Amino acid sequence: MLKKVTLLRDRVQDWNEYPFCVPVIRSLEELALRGRVCFFTGENGTGKSTLLEAIAAHYGFGPEGGNRNLKANTTEFNRSTDPLTRALRLSFDIRTGKGYFLRAESFFNTATLIDQLDVQQFYGGRSLHKRSHGETFLTLLEIKFRRNGLFLLDEPEAALSPQRQLSFLVLMHDVLREFRDAQFIISTHSPILLAFPGAQIISFDEPKLTEIEYESTSPAQILRRFMGDRDSFLKELLQDTPSLFEGEN
Repeated sequence: MLKKVTLLRDRVQDWNEYPFCVPVIRSLEELALRGRVCFFTGENGTGKSTLLEAIAAHYGFGPEGGNRNLKANTTEFNRSTDPLTRALRLSFDIRTGKGYFLRAESFFNTATLIDQLDVQQFYGGRSLHKRSHGETFLTLLEIKFRRNGLFLLDEPEAALSPQRQLSFLVLMHDVLREFRDAQFIISTHSPILLAFPGAQIISFDEPKLTEIEYESTSPAQILRRFMGDRDSFLKELLQDTPSLFEGEN
């Protein structure tokens, strides 16, 4: 179990350098993880994916996804989180090195590496590129996440329909029930994923990391308001927006 993430501030050479210029990263001292499921949530650009990527790299996973045996790292990938990775300390009960990092944005590169290494037999027996995006994600989750380990996921909802997000919650529940040393840290905007019972939710929307309840998350609040009165919500949202057909005959 990962228990604590600490920023060793004396290792930071330039606080104006990215990602230390991001308010949440700049203010980070120590993040305590109190359970087996933790969500990072917040607006784009607040640092949640950045911190998750640095944790993954520090743990020994590939920067674009994978594990210690399969490290996707193309020449085009920008390792802007390297300074943060070097400045972190991860505190564990026991550090096994097991687990997986799923980074939705660069998963194509991971799937390509699997084909290049000809190790499809460890990923369902055929190329992940020959499946739909959502099917690929669920295949990977079924095969690589049903075990003990540290599982890091960056915006997995990017490829999952609402129905398949619910399927992922069921899978995660089954894994946690069957494997006592499985732990999930997930960066997400999804109000469905954030609803997992008993999860710790860390908001990146303030200058400092803040633990919040599900009802206080922006995705849950926006969804509740939208579903509560869709017509009024859209009328208010679009009242000053020019018509898409303005100027047409």
